[in-house]
Amino acid sequence: MDAIIVGAGQSGLATAYYLHKAGIEFVMLDAHERAGGMWPNTWPSLTLFSPADASNLPGKFMPSYPGFPPASHVAEYLRDYEERYGFDILRPVHVDHVTHNGQLFTVHAGTRMWKSPAVVAATGTWNAPFVPYYPGSFAGTQWHARTYPGPSQFQGTKVAVVGGHDSGAQIAADLLNAGVETQWYTRREPRWLPDDVDGRVLFQRSRAQILGTSAPQRQFEGDIVMVPPVLKARDEGRLRARPMFESLDEIDAQHLVWATGFRPALKPFRHLLNKNSQPLVEGLHLVGYGNWTGPASATLAGVGPFAKKAAAEIAGRHRKTYA
Repeated sequence: MDAIIVGAGQSGLATAYYLHKAGIEFVMLDAHERAGGMWPNTWPSLTLFSPADASNLPGKFMPSYPGFPPASHVAEYLRDYEERYGFDILRPVHVDHVTHNGQLFTVHAGTRMWKSPAVVAATGTWNAPFVPYYPGSFAGTQWHARTYPGPSQFQGTKVAVVGGHDSGAQIAADLLNAGVETQWYTRREPRWLPDDVDGRVLFQRSRAQILGTSAPQRQFEGDIVMVPPVLKARDEGRLRARPMFESLDEIDAQHLVWATGFRPALKPFRHLLNKNSQPLVEGLHLVGYGNWTGPASATLAGVGPFAKKAAAEIAGRHRKTYA
C-alpha cells in the first residue's frame, strides 16, 4: 500500500483524486457509517455560503442548486463523487492511533492495522467540538453546534446561543425565524459582511493569497455571510446580539447552544506532531484543517491545491523510493 488516507470527507476525497491520477495505490479509512463526511450529520437548515458552481472538488462539478446548497445536497454530491472514482473506502473504521518506525506508518483501529510509507490526515474538525470554560453553573441542557437538532425541539422554551461567527448567527436566526425565544451572545458586536458577499468572493480572496497575486480591489471586513435566514432575521430586527456573559449563572434559558467552533481532530496523530501541529516525520500530510494548513483549505472549493500538493509529494517520494 503506497498511502493511507484517514478520513473520506471533502479533504480526503480531494487528496484521493490526485493520488488516483498519479497512479498511487491507497486505501481510505473513514469513521462515518455512510458517505458524505460530516455533511449528513449537520443541523437541518445548514447551508453552504457559496453557490453550487463555486463549491466543487477537483474532477467533478457540484450539481446546480438554486441559492445556497443545503447540507443534504453536499452529502449527495460527495456520495456521487465516491462512486464516480470508485475509491477503496473502508467504513466505519475508527482509527485509535498511528505509529511510525522510521520507515513505515502503522495505522491502528482496534485489532486491525494497515502499513504504508505515507499517511494523509484528513479527519477534519467535526469530531472535536470546542466549548470554552466559563464559571458558574447552568441547570438546563447544553448543546453544541455539532449536536444542534433544529428548532422544533425548542418550541415553547428559551434558548441561549453563544458564538459571533457564521454558525452562531445561523443557529440563532434558525431559532428566531421559527418563533423560538432566543438570546444571542457574542464577544463583540457582530460584523456583517456586505449582503452581496458570499463564499465565492471570500474564496477568490483566498486564491489570490495562495497564488501571491493582488487581492480584489473591493475592500470589506466582516465575519458573517448573509445567507437568507440570517438576512431575514437581522433585517426584521430580531437578530440582535447581547454582550457576552461573564458567568453561566447569568443565563435565563432552558437550553444553551455553544456555536463556538471546533479544533482539529488530530488525536491519533498527536505524538507525530510538534507543538504547532506540524509533522515531525516525513510522509505524514495534513490536509484541510483550516487556514493554518492553507487559506480556505477547509472548504470544498479551497482544499484542491493543498490536496494536490500532498499527493504530489507522496507520488514524488514513491517514485524516488522505487526508481
